[in-house]
Amino acid sequence: MALLPILRVDPADMPDYALVCGDPFRAEEIAKKLTDAKELAHAREYRTFTGTYEGVKLAVVSHGVGSPGAAVCFEELAKAGVKTIIRIGTAGSLSSYRTGSLIVSTAAVREEGLTRQLVPLAFPAVADSRVTEALYEAALEVDAPGEVGKGVTLTMDAFFSGVVELPHETYRKAGVLAVEMEIAALYVVAMLRGVRAGAILALDGDSTAVDEGYNPHRDVVTKAVEAEIAAALRAVVKLAKKNAE
Repeated sequence: MALLPILRVDPADMPDYALVCGDPFRAEEIAKKLTDAKELAHAREYRTFTGTYEGVKLAVVSHGVGSPGAAVCFEELAKAGVKTIIRIGTAGSLSSYRTGSLIVSTAAVREEGLTRQLVPLAFPAVADSRVTEALYEAALEVDAPGEVGKGVTLTMDAFFSGVVELPHETYRKAGVLAVEMEIAALYVVAMLRGVRAGAILALDGDSTAVDEGYNPHRDVVTKAVEAEIAAALRAVVKLAKKNAE
């Protein structure tokens, strides 16, 4: 079978479940937790591993930073027959949840440019409820350094501010919990392609303080990322067991 043109993997090698993350090196760290892990390809920012966790076959794929490139990854995973995609990422807090907390995204505000080229602006970007339930249940079971929450998150293209004021404060007042750069793309692509999707985020700081000194390389963030990886892996096992029942 022909290789996927961007990920450069054979669709026949892809299992039903995929964990995705922005950083290729984080993908490698997640893959180390799998049994019989092997790297299938490393093309551009897209690094693909497969392996087994507690008897469940899954893939781990990096998608880079930002919705357009990430959407390419999500589209090709869907074309390869992946049925469930879970994003593991970091985010800036828009709420009272502190650094080190875990947030399960139930839906995403579409403040990025990609999805409006796929669907009308009125179309919602919503997680699969079964994936969300499994992620939240698993997040409560792991040893996170902060709290565990779930709710709406914000997807933006801009990371640092320019002369146009970013809408963070508006969405904070509306009850949005955190901001990141890819979840809206995941949820819209997943809904269009018939794939289940969900996301869990480790908070790495206050989103309004990025310009003053962004530092995700702190022990509390490292521990939160480890906790969210553990939660995502547990969630896959929970979903697989429910599918088998």
